[in-house]
Amino acid sequence: MTTYTTLIILSGLVIFSYLFDLIAGKTKIPSVILLLFLGIGIRLAVDYFNLLKINFTSILPALGTLGLILIVFEGALELKYTKNKNGVIKISFFSALSTLLLTSCLITGAFYYITGESVYKCFVNAIPFCVVSSSIAIPSASGINKEKKEFIIYESSFSDILAVILFNFMISNESINISAFARLSAELGGILLVAIGSCLLLLYLIGRLTHHIKSFLIISILILVYSVGQSYHLSSLIIVLALGLFLNNAGQINISWFRKYFIYPTLGHDIKQLFQLSAESAFIMRTFFFIIFGYTMDVYQLQNWMTIVNGGLVLLLIYLVRYLYLKIVLRTGLMPELVIIPRGLISVLLFYNIPASVKIPALGTGLLFVVILGTSIIMSLGLLGTKKSATQEFKDV
Repeated sequence: MTTYTTLIILSGLVIFSYLFDLIAGKTKIPSVILLLFLGIGIRLAVDYFNLLKINFTSILPALGTLGLILIVFEGALELKYTKNKNGVIKISFFSALSTLLLTSCLITGAFYYITGESVYKCFVNAIPFCVVSSSIAIPSASGINKEKKEFIIYESSFSDILAVILFNFMISNESINISAFARLSAELGGILLVAIGSCLLLLYLIGRLTHHIKSFLIISILILVYSVGQSYHLSSLIIVLALGLFLNNAGQINISWFRKYFIYPTLGHDIKQLFQLSAESAFIMRTFFFIIFGYTMDVYQLQNWMTIVNGGLVLLLIYLVRYLYLKIVLRTGLMPELVIIPRGLISVLLFYNIPASVKIPALGTGLLFVVILGTSIIMSLGLLGTKKSATQEFKDV
């Protein structure tokens, strides 16, 4: 394959992804589904014509991690904080936490029944199936009213963070005791201090940099801090969310010494540029991640009816928990919150990071694909059937 052929393929995939985004805006079909099917189609064509097969498995986690950082950062940069949003933040946090834990417990029971493996192994393998993917949920919420959109952004971002915390906690502690929770508390305290320091440092740097290249440097530092934290099994996604919220709301802080050293006239312009760059970079990462994930999928696993049945059982449990929580706890309208709980990028990342000693072979990528595809299709149908409404579900919170 020549250099120019490679460039033609890469640029063509980006163009397809852009067209898929346009289609998604008109039809409410998530572009992720179309990207997955494009990847699957490419793999089937490679197999049919007996072309050179490339193993992308090793770069998939790296692409996914970059995409996750940029998508969460982009979503946080859209959020403006005011005191009347405390209710939405509180509701979205407890919604993410409660549904994550309840769904994990139910799916753990299902996996225990299916495989007969230990409860610990089943719980670790269940976590990737229980997290709402912000990489799909946030773009899919663009067409709904502002209050619901903010709820979806906060909830999916909290879900990503809490799932990573829970996953790291379970991987590091096969036996749960008081000392395990003490270590977790210390780690969370440390990561919060790092988040505060990182926010102040990066804002200070943005104001002092005179070079015309700023945004890429800030994003690179953010990725560096995230990666260092994750290498020590810290929940560095908190830093990403905190930085985005902090940068977009720093102008509201009315402390004199803070405004003197950190606020400068062109801050708003720089934040807009940073948002634009992170959004376009996230688009590129998401494009290649889901195409490569579709390419690496063993679609022939779907010929096994047990994979479809098990996937259906997982989907049933996911939507049962969501329905009961919305109906009994939140007591709000069901749509579109009931369907905007897709599984995607973060699920794949956690699934591929399950240690070999804990991974259950019977729960392969085919099951994960069924769940990702199922939640995306259900979300598409739900959004198609939901009319845009200006009703503010959380106005009285």
